[in-house]
Amino acid sequence: MGDDVYIKMREFMNTLPAGYPSTPSGVEIRILKKLFSPEEAELTMQLTTEPEDVPAIAVRLGLDEAGLAKKLENMAQKGLIFRVKRGDKALYKAVQFIVGVYEFQLNYLDEEFCRMFEEYLPYFGMSLMSVKTKQLRVIPVESAMKAAPMVETYNRAREMMEGQKIFSVSPCICRKERGILGKNCDRPQETCLGFGDVAQFYIDNNMGRAISKAEALKLLDFAEASGLVLSPTNSQEIAALCCCCTCCCPTLKYAKLMPRPVDMVMSYYQATINAELCTNCGLCPERCQMAAIKEGEASYQIVDGRCIGCGLCVSACPTEAISLLPKPGMTPPPADFWQDTLSIIRAEREATEAR
Repeated sequence: MGDDVYIKMREFMNTLPAGYPSTPSGVEIRILKKLFSPEEAELTMQLTTEPEDVPAIAVRLGLDEAGLAKKLENMAQKGLIFRVKRGDKALYKAVQFIVGVYEFQLNYLDEEFCRMFEEYLPYFGMSLMSVKTKQLRVIPVESAMKAAPMVETYNRAREMMEGQKIFSVSPCICRKERGILGKNCDRPQETCLGFGDVAQFYIDNNMGRAISKAEALKLLDFAEASGLVLSPTNSQEIAALCCCCTCCCPTLKYAKLMPRPVDMVMSYYQATINAELCTNCGLCPERCQMAAIKEGEASYQIVDGRCIGCGLCVSACPTEAISLLPKPGMTPPPADFWQDTLSIIRAEREATEAR
């Protein structure tokens, strides 16, 4: 069979919403070989992106139901496919590499995989540069929104979490990956929240632990105190929320290197500084994750194109000189991450590649 099945697997993964581009070195093939056996690759390529129960898949593929159930569950436990629970029934579907298979390797990271991932990441990121819709976005920390009028529910983490029934918390895979490569981060490790189907998947696969809504809300306060940026799924129905730092999170890390991080990060707000209230205390630039604040003649100033609206500087200001203003012309995020956000991303990729 050789590399043929993995070449086909790469092509299949590239049809999924966020894609899976090829590279000159072939590192994407090496990643697939490390994660999937040839049999697992073949089976994955026969799944759809809609959750199906085992009987339906068995009939469609002409396979023995009992044997298929065992294989699918084993692959789900390895984070190669996604499992959804509906009562006592398990449904399975193919899932993209990022956000998806990579994040589900939390319990299986080793140095070899981490080095391959670091080699592949720039190619993956570049392939999505022309896609307008992002998988994640940034929302302000809660204390930054106290004085802001008319804040939409989808820009308040607490309100998005209100209707959720299943919560999980897990270690940040980005910080774990960097630690394995000898670049340890001193920020808190257990900071990634999951909700609903994502939470259940993490709990069932021992990647995270079940927590209460109260514990999840408390983690938001802890994240703000730790200077972490809140990055939920870019959807009104929240599926997951990362608490990110610029030294480990690939999106924020690469955005910070750019002249205009705002062009790479989806957010709905931007900070402004009232020069009359600013005392030049110097606390806000220390708090800022994007080097978006500079010292001016009379007060500190926001650097054009660098603020991503996280709000961390607002809570640090002792004179309340900093506030967040909504960006003009913004439209609401898609309703559901799996059904809407990823479908839009897939359509935008296809349109770009067709040009």
